[in-house]
Amino acid sequence: MDRNKFSAIAHRNHAFSNPISESKINMLMNHTKLNPNDKAIDIGAGTSELLIRYIEKYSISATAIELYEGSIESARNRADGRISLDRIQFVNEDAKQVIDQYSTSAFRLGICIGSTHAIGDLAGTLQALRKCVQPGGYIFVGEGYWKKTPSNEYLQALGAQLEDLTTHHGNVKLGEQMGLTPLISVVASEDDWDAYEGLYASSIEEYCYENPDDPDVDAMLTRIRGWRNTYLEWGRDTLGFGLYLFRK
Repeated sequence: MDRNKFSAIAHRNHAFSNPISESKINMLMNHTKLNPNDKAIDIGAGTSELLIRYIEKYSISATAIELYEGSIESARNRADGRISLDRIQFVNEDAKQVIDQYSTSAFRLGICIGSTHAIGDLAGTLQALRKCVQPGGYIFVGEGYWKKTPSNEYLQALGAQLEDLTTHHGNVKLGEQMGLTPLISVVASEDDWDAYEGLYASSIEEYCYENPDDPDVDAMLTRIRGWRNTYLEWGRDTLGFGLYLFRK
């Protein structure tokens, strides 16, 4: 089963592929004051809904780096009729391989929401965006954090290590240590998480019900039902997710 296919189906009914509510995302967008001649770059842009909304709001231009070609196709479909497609450049490559091409302080806004693995980790992502963004510009990242120390069982279920994440405060402090100014941060509430995870699971369940001949159905159902149990048993109380807006 292709991981990107699974993720695309699981997120097909989400506006954004993260558990932060739209109202909180809109609030952070309002704090990034941009002009029509400004440029934004998004690492691991997915279906580019955030970039599309920034273009709608501020008439900026943008570069979307996304490895999965299916997400770029979805992004183009989302953008069609909402923005001029010449406002957004899609780069269908591995961010690690191409990010140095954009280390020219050409951008007013650098974004990476839930995709810090595309560079390696949060520290590497903040450093890459710091090089891309001009002085006085914004760095807008989304990252997980531990709300409490995870159990060994939960770490095993995730295939993760304790050191993979820090705390919410730790995420903010990391930016400060790199010379960035924290402007505002928001986190997903329990209601946000329940809405996100519920839609994530139901999208897979509905797809499998509607497409019983797909050879991946059994694998997808096994995975999503295991994930649902993992979320309810451990994840809901342990894993957090925050959006962090910094100024360079």
